[in-house]
Amino acid sequence: MEEGNIFVIQKHYSKKLHYDFRLEISGVLKSWAIPKGIPSRIGEKKLAISVEDHELSYANFEGIIPEGNYGAGKVEIYDKGVYENLKKESMKKCFEKGDIKIILKGEKIKGSYSLIKVNFKEKNSWLLIKINLSDKQNI
Repeated sequence: MEEGNIFVIQKHYSKKLHYDFRLEISGVLKSWAIPKGIPSRIGEKKLAISVEDHELSYANFEGIIPEGNYGAGKVEIYDKGVYENLKKESMKKCFEKGDIKIILKGEKIKGSYSLIKVNFKEKNSWLLIKINLSDKQNI
């Protein structure tokens, strides 16, 4: 497993409830906002909007972001743990290519997931998909 492999999922009560999914990649938390939650069934897909990177210390943040600030509202840690990269390439390279395959090892969320960059109108659109590891086409 390569160094820098933490993940955190924060439940974020801002304008609308969503989940912030963050992966440690190259010394920062690469981040996606997932409006409808983390997929729980094999093959289930959820839209994930790539947002700005966060410092690693943000992985422990819980609290209130004050009104008038970006992302104002309550933030709580939903789950955290480590992940394993399933690809032979570095996570940085996988992110740049828009093709990430990982195993999440959290307290609540466990299993194999794929994050795929898609060409929707919104340039920051990705899909988070729960995958079946036994299906070698998924890797």
